[in-house]
Amino acid sequence: MPPTARPLRKLGFLTIGLFDPARPGQGHESTLEIIELGERLGFDSAWLRHRHLQYGISSPVAVLAAASQRTRRIELGTAVTPLGWENPLRLAEDLATVDVLSGGRLNPGVSVGPPMHFEQVKDALYPDTADAEDFGYERVRRLLDLVRGKPASDFSGVEGFEVFSDVVQPHSPGLGRRMWYGGGSLRSARWAGEHGMNLLTSSVVRAEDPEGPWDFAEIQLALVREFRAHHPDGEAARVSHGLVVIPTDSASPEQRAKYEAYAAQRLPRTASPQGPGRLLFAPDLVGTSEEIAERLRAHAAFREVDEVAFALPFTFEHEDYVQILTDMATKLGPALGWRPAG
Repeated sequence: MPPTARPLRKLGFLTIGLFDPARPGQGHESTLEIIELGERLGFDSAWLRHRHLQYGISSPVAVLAAASQRTRRIELGTAVTPLGWENPLRLAEDLATVDVLSGGRLNPGVSVGPPMHFEQVKDALYPDTADAEDFGYERVRRLLDLVRGKPASDFSGVEGFEVFSDVVQPHSPGLGRRMWYGGGSLRSARWAGEHGMNLLTSSVVRAEDPEGPWDFAEIQLALVREFRAHHPDGEAARVSHGLVVIPTDSASPEQRAKYEAYAAQRLPRTASPQGPGRLLFAPDLVGTSEEIAERLRAHAAFREVDEVAFALPFTFEHEDYVQILTDMATKLGPALGWRPAG
């Protein structure tokens, strides 16, 4: 197999942070322990997914604030925050606060679109403005402007004993360069590039050609190239690649059987585009680190990047994640040319 064109420079992982509704504290503590483990293993980044009205982390920014106080080096990201649920001004304040608390380690990833099950949740989320809300790129632009220090108010100065700023406080100057967009379409990749964001790719892309054939890696490669073609940094623009990757080097026979069954159950959805959005899913990669590395080196989009945030499966146990992360850091990462951070 040909080597990766870009040596793997940064190794990260993504988790959903599932929990038992009867014991939510236990699940959140498990997530924090996994992030701490990631730092000890030398991972460069840890990312959390948003899950609203589900039994997963609904407030990654709050969890990452806690993680920032239990770690010292590992970068902390969201992949991704759906902005349809957020007020850009309030989110900009929260992001800047956590970035300051973490010493400049926050990597916020966002996406656009209306909230899932919007008809069922709109009366709780936007009781007076649901029909007027803009869930498109303008919402991202507002967030970017506020994070990057553009005025949020036409008033600043002293009023009585209080001092007011016209820009979001605290202001974290480097955060604007660490904003990521989670995109699966050519349009999104182009927009993210034009607005100087970084690009998060995942195990889902949009199959825009209705006729096919549909090759996931080639579609994803087109996104990466479209993004960089429109980014001010060109070929140096940051892209993070994220597939579901499950190394089995140190797994028990029972774990291997569970992992293979999980991937097999999800495999049929990879055969053709799914739903009205024509979403195409990548197969989960299960096997030894050498087997997975070989498959990644043959992946057209993977060969274009030097950062990854491999997604952990949703429904496994804490000890499974410990095994998977340990194999990623000690076996898979080195097989791809990565070296753990000190």
